Amino acid sequence: MKILLTVTALATGLGWARSLPDPGWQAADQKDAGQITAHGNGLHGYIGFSATRPTAQSNFNAGMGFYSAVWPLIDQPLANFQIGLAGAWVSPDNSDNKDTPLAPIGTLARDNWPERGPTWDSVFQTVEGGLGYWRGNRFRYGPPKFSMNATPQCYDYEVGSPGWSFFYDTEALPDDRLGIAQLSNRLLIPPDALPFEGNPRGKFLGYTYMALPFTEATTFPKDSGRAPTGDQAWTCFLSTANFKGPIAYYIPETWSKIGELFDYPFIFGRGLDARPATMGGGAMEINTVPRFESADSSGTVYSKIPALSFPVDKQGRAILVQNVKYYSKAALYDNFAAWRDGGPACSGVFGEAGTWESTLTTSTPHFDQSGERLTGVSELLDTRVFDNNVWGLKWAEGDSIEPGKFPQYFRHEDKQRVAIAAKDVPIETGLLSKQFPLAPRGEPFTSPGRGAWSEPGPSLGPFQVKLGDGSLVTYSWYRFIDQPSFQQYDWSEAKRARLQGLVEKIHATWPIDRDYMAPPTSGELVNLDPALFVKPPKGLELGYVPIVTRQEDAK
Repeated sequence: MKILLTVTALATGLGWARSLPDPGWQAADQKDAGQITAHGNGLHGYIGFSATRPTAQSNFNAGMGFYSAVWPLIDQPLANFQIGLAGAWVSPDNSDNKDTPLAPIGTLARDNWPERGPTWDSVFQTVEGGLGYWRGNRFRYGPPKFSMNATPQCYDYEVGSPGWSFFYDTEALPDDRLGIAQLSNRLLIPPDALPFEGNPRGKFLGYTYMALPFTEATTFPKDSGRAPTGDQAWTCFLSTANFKGPIAYYIPETWSKIGELFDYPFIFGRGLDARPATMGGGAMEINTVPRFESADSSGTVYSKIPALSFPVDKQGRAILVQNVKYYSKAALYDNFAAWRDGGPACSGVFGEAGTWESTLTTSTPHFDQSGERLTGVSELLDTRVFDNNVWGLKWAEGDSIEPGKFPQYFRHEDKQRVAIAAKDVPIETGLLSKQFPLAPRGEPFTSPGRGAWSEPGPSLGPFQVKLGDGSLVTYSWYRFIDQPSFQQYDWSEAKRARLQGLVEKIHATWPIDRDYMAPPTSGELVNLDPALFVKPPKGLELGYVPIVTRQEDAK
């Protein structure tokens, strides 16, 4: 079965498109040559691929992952700029429901996006996140970053790290909206996302979201009004040159509690905690890009967007994604559950028997600027699926074509905007020398120091470390089960102790240099910023995790 990731599936309300509203700058009338005005909506579109996958009966619906290229799309951190590098979307499979709303009345999606009806399936719940540049980043540094992100409640809020939303606010989420459990005891997860070492140019980051049963499913009497919770904890595994393994997971109750909160039994058991997942293709989502406009002496208007660069090889190819794989419970879930229940040790490695590699297809992308179509781009570059089933971009050949460079200048003609070379932009417009403003350093991310953050609170700390993005991170060591995200749940001591013991086994036996994901077919792995790495203090080696409590400009 082929799953096509379309613009309809990715429009506002999904993924990167809702991270922050477009600034919507208004331009002055352009009457004088060389009068430059600033605008938003400089570039919009999707550079995507489609992915085949087994039939639903094959049960390859418990995990999805791939290797995505990491590179500096822009050479400086720009203000009002947001583009996601190649990523994907995971949502619960509710294909059996054809007409009943999944989004309760009172949620953002139900009350504001009638076009998503009748089921609101596409905006019910998602795991997304990945690589990118986001307008909400407070500490930009050049290259992209990696961030988890999920929408557990019809886009009422999003969860991007163990304490914060997806860049919407510098204040930590309310205690009852915390959704991610920090799992790694070797890696910090700052709210402004994970930076990389140096200036990677086309090296690969592998990441997989895998459903694992850290806890057992829970049920309640039908007339109790309590929402049952499945056992699927969607766990983020990374594969880099200096770190491999799981970093964190979404607590299953994150998905199930919406039914109880809105007193809506129809969606009991329909969230990502219990349902098989559906995972389509992937895309680069181009969302918020600034632009300048200016006219020449004849009145012809030209526009300029930031210079966008892609990592190309000697054949003029930019390899962006490889090894798109789907996983059944035989890949890891089954062995993990047996280990949890006292069975044989589980290595955490994804088993080949439960792995299915997708075949990719693609189509020519279309772009617009302020709603008007851009033309001439496809004559310069287009998407391709290359040998060994890898996806990316291919530049045309010609003396005037610079491989790896996206068109930066456009001439406005009859309701469309034509891509042109810099040499064809009149000097009198002033666009050639006009520079886009840099992003300022943002306000600190803060946590409240009370409630779930202090009761029962950390075991040791605080400590501080300066990251490669120029930020200063403050963190403390919490016993795994004492971290803030769990304090909203009235779990029994037996359940808490069992989960704590399982995590201690993971810390003792899953090293950070093991290939949990199979290595990529080609290319080199990227390095995470070494400053993210921590060593558990003496006595806290097993079952304790470093929780970030603040991130600020290091100045």
